[in-house]
Amino acid sequence: MEKAIIGKKVGMTQIFSEAGKVVPVTLVEAGPCVVVQKKTEEKDGYTAVQLGFQDVPERKLTKPELGHLKKAGEGVSKKVLKEFRLDNAAELNVGDEIKADTFAEGDHVDVTGISKGHGYQGVVKRHGAARLKESHGTGPVHRHAGSMGSSADPSRIFKGKIGAGQMGNEQVTVLNLDVVKVDTELNLIALRGAIPGPKGGIVEIRSTVKNIVEAKGPAAAASVNPQKASARVNPQKASARNK
Repeated sequence: MEKAIIGKKVGMTQIFSEAGKVVPVTLVEAGPCVVVQKKTEEKDGYTAVQLGFQDVPERKLTKPELGHLKKAGEGVSKKVLKEFRLDNAAELNVGDEIKADTFAEGDHVDVTGISKGHGYQGVVKRHGAARLKESHGTGPVHRHAGSMGSSADPSRIFKGKIGAGQMGNEQVTVLNLDVVKVDTELNLIALRGAIPGPKGGIVEIRSTVKNIVEAKGPAAAASVNPQKASARVNPQKASARNK
C-alpha cells in the first residue's frame, strides 16, 4: 500500500542488529502530519491528500496561507505543505493525523530531500575533471576547464557539456532504503544508510517504487554447478572464513 509522511532529518548514528552487526542509520523525525486538504475525483479529477508538517506561529504566515489552513481546523498552522497520492486517500479526512507508526520495521521506502549546497564550483570539484600539468608553460590555469569549443563544424558546444556552476542544492531521491526501527513515542524512523540534505532538512518518506523480490532461502540462491564462479569458494576471502 502506498504510504507517505513528511519528516525532518535529525542526523546519522549506528545501531546493532540482532546478529550483533553494526547498521549505519539516519534518524528522521517523521510527523505528526495533519491532513489539511483532500482532493477528490469528482472535484479535482484525482484523489490525493495534502499534509502539513512543523508548527509555525500564525504571524509568520500570509493571509492566503492562514485562510487555507483554517479549513483544517482552528489552531492548525503548518510550515511545510506537501501533496501525496495515497492508496487510502479516500479514507482520510481533513484534520486526521499521520504519525511515524504509518511505517513499520522492514518496510522499503524512497526518501526525497534537497541536497547540501556547495555554492559555485569549478569542473574539478563539481565533475571530477582532471587538472592540467603544472610544469613549465601551463600558467595559473591548472584547474580550468580547458578548450571545449569546436571548429567550423558544428561551431558550438553540445548540451550536457560539463562545466562550472551551482553544485548541490537540488532535489535528490534515494531509492529503496530499509526501515530499521520505528519509535512511536519520539516519532522517529531509523533508515538504513544516508539520505540527502543537511541536519534539520525537510524530507519526504514514501513507499518505494521498486519491485521488491523476496528471497526464497539460501538454498535457492546457491549455485550447484561447480564450474560456476558463484559455486567456488575462495578460502582467502574474509566472507568465506566467517561462515
